[in-house]
Amino acid sequence: MTSTMTGTVDPANAAQAQAWDGAEGEYWAAHAGAFERAVAGYDPPLFAAAAIRPGDHVLDVGCGTGATTREAARRAEPGSATGIDLSGAMIEVAQRAGGANVRYVQGDAQVHPFRTGEFDIVLSRTGAMFFGDPQAAFANLARATRPGGRAVLLVWQGLAHNPWLAEITHALAAGRDLPAPPEGAPGPFGLADPVRIRDLLGGAGYTRVEIADVREPLNFGPDPDTAHAFVAGLLRWMVAELDPSTRARALADLHAMLAAHHTSRGVELDSAAWLVTATTES
Repeated sequence: MTSTMTGTVDPANAAQAQAWDGAEGEYWAAHAGAFERAVAGYDPPLFAAAAIRPGDHVLDVGCGTGATTREAARRAEPGSATGIDLSGAMIEVAQRAGGANVRYVQGDAQVHPFRTGEFDIVLSRTGAMFFGDPQAAFANLARATRPGGRAVLLVWQGLAHNPWLAEITHALAAGRDLPAPPEGAPGPFGLADPVRIRDLLGGAGYTRVEIADVREPLNFGPDPDTAHAFVAGLLRWMVAELDPSTRARALADLHAMLAAHHTSRGVELDSAAWLVTATTES
């Protein structure tokens, strides 16, 4: 499946748009259920912090295939929820799920021309770490939020607190020294530093920034074979350039690692996130 970006993409987000509106986004769209299951443990604290009320208008940033958008819409009824994402493939999946008080936008939340004060709550589950210019992005989101409205963000803590990624990377390394995703750059650890979070949100016009440590296991599937197929497909680029025998060894190491984490609930690896809440100036 291919799709075309609608609306403007900030040049700072061009690489993210290429990935999410390309093969990476297509993989997420095709495996939406697996991705939702992986992070489902974070939904209760996220929505508790959001405290969505009937009649609210919610913006879901990096909405993916729309599960969080639909849940926000259900809680906000007779209000509404809008999901925005760079990925056309994921937006298509979200749109097929329907919902009377839900709409989706394929676009770049960093520069999208939302109406001023359009939303009561800006919500994002692991989507706010990828902005090329987070200061501009949060300023745009703050402008789109009514005075006294809220932002509620779930973002990953640093690699040292997320063994799920460290163990997967180690298993697929096959003896290579693979660099970790950098903290503070667009990517999974773009908002890993609480000091940076406070500076960015404060500079964008948010007040009362609160950051809570939340930890839940990520579930990669009901059994090692299912988890292995899911992770190996997602991270196939990590072994694409290896010779066949080395690639086979790396994939076998991945399977062994996932099997070691098989529990009665499925294959689970530990993770840690920051749950960030902030208020726009009233």
